[in-house]
Amino acid sequence: MEVLSLAWRTDLALLAQSGSEVEHHPAYVVVRTPQNPTFRWGNFVLLRRTPLLRDLPGLAARVETLLPGLGHHAVGIDDPSAGREDVDRLRQPGWRVAVDTVLTADRVLPPRQLQRSAVVRALSGDRDWSQKVALDLACAEGAGPDYELFATRRAAAERAAVESRHGAWFGAFDGDRLLAGLGIFCAGDGLARFQTVQTHPEARRRGLAQALLHHAGTHALGELGARTLVLVADPDHHALDLYLGAGFVRTERQVSAECLRTPTRR
Repeated sequence: MEVLSLAWRTDLALLAQSGSEVEHHPAYVVVRTPQNPTFRWGNFVLLRRTPLLRDLPGLAARVETLLPGLGHHAVGIDDPSAGREDVDRLRQPGWRVAVDTVLTADRVLPPRQLQRSAVVRALSGDRDWSQKVALDLACAEGAGPDYELFATRRAAAERAAVESRHGAWFGAFDGDRLLAGLGIFCAGDGLARFQTVQTHPEARRRGLAQALLHHAGTHALGELGARTLVLVADPDHHALDLYLGAGFVRTERQVSAECLRTPTRR
């Protein structure tokens, strides 16, 4: 299936880079991440269009057939122009629907104020990557007891993608302590995708995310040869203003739905 959405296209590219299996069919794509089965957006089905109302009762069974034995059913909709009617149709009992904002930029504006409290550099070595997991845990709100294993597995996959030269993971460090981080990866066709912008709760409002965004964006447009930067954000999160202030513009929406059978991780 030819993927139309910038968000899903870059998602699939990065998942393939980090070891996930991406299986294309005429009307859908199946993504499997056997090494991290509780990663719901590493184990999902991407549909070309929102299912018709008559097909929704069988959606979970269809996903279960393609991805048996998981604790969740996750579905993406590859329709950047999906309207309110499409989204509302997905809002069935037991399903949680998300509509994220997809932003793009061909440059990143520098921060208005230069932060001097941390050094921005690429993660390197076991200590840095262990701190990346610790940062993930510190930023995870309401995470269950299985989250550390999930975060450790995901960091291992991200590190493998970095070491295969698909991109980089940058951190803002105070001495040896990682305070904030994000990833940036090539996704083909001149696209580069940001991943997991995080700042430790104790280090927020210090301009660290802005510094990282500018540093990583400049790296992607220069060293990685990207022409367009892609970033996906929660439209209700305060970070959206940070991205818009850095020169990103709203480009499309990313629609997804999930039905949780047992607690799993994003």
